[in-house]
Amino acid sequence: MTGHTARQGIDSHTVLYGVIGDPIRHSKSPIMMNRAFRETAINGAYAAFHITDNKLEDFIRGVRAMGIRGVNVTIPHKLRVMDLLDEIHEGARAIGAVNTIVNDNGRLIGYNTDGIGYVRSLKEEAAPSLEGKHIVVIGAGGASRGIVYALLQEKPARITVTNRTIQRAEELAASLESGGVQLAASSSDRLEELCGDADIVINTTSVGMFPQVDQSPVTGHWLKPGAVASDLIYNPLKTKFLRDAEQQGCIAHGGLGMFIYQGAYAFEYWTGQPAPVAAMKEEVLAALQ
Repeated sequence: MTGHTARQGIDSHTVLYGVIGDPIRHSKSPIMMNRAFRETAINGAYAAFHITDNKLEDFIRGVRAMGIRGVNVTIPHKLRVMDLLDEIHEGARAIGAVNTIVNDNGRLIGYNTDGIGYVRSLKEEAAPSLEGKHIVVIGAGGASRGIVYALLQEKPARITVTNRTIQRAEELAASLESGGVQLAASSSDRLEELCGDADIVINTTSVGMFPQVDQSPVTGHWLKPGAVASDLIYNPLKTKFLRDAEQQGCIAHGGLGMFIYQGAYAFEYWTGQPAPVAAMKEEVLAALQ
């Protein structure tokens, strides 16, 4: 800990931030974000607020009244909170969900940093360029939308979204501007064939998450050697899907980076400063051990 970052304590100049959700006590965001403020010597404090659905409007009033500068939004509020804000960034509007609020002198602006956070981590840790790639996305839930939206900006050749009920995958594909990228939907029973041809396979479902650590959304040997296996889950840090894919000669990419970078983008929107990503990651890893 260097001298200039060791400022501790809250004073009358401290700016407030927080995360809301229901449940929220499991969140690692407060330890990560408070480390980011310490590291950059920003006088900020970040707390977790357990906000139930019937308290959401009151909370947003409180943000305005108290001048809370920034809020992260997690399940189940990412959709409903949009109606309570003054402006929605185009990315968040396309995704249909907000996970970050910036209070710009009383004007509340909603962003979504999940998808861009995921793509930044994927490019940094596993696949430096996504251009021309064939990508398979497993699952068509809320997380999937943000990721597909952000992937489309990277000009892959093809994205196929698979889901147990193909309707959800079809709705997702139909609702996004593909910008010349082939964007298709498929049912899960074609996964073996699709994975065999894919450069990147992304699991956006909760299959394999603690405590169901012995489950996997697809069989590792379906992937071609050299492909990237990517999982949004970060507990465990390496899922069965990733372990099996590694044995097949694939590159494994876990979900921790997405969590770190969605927070890093939020920090950058709030402060205008580059996020101290390495320190944030170190703090979360220590908490997960």
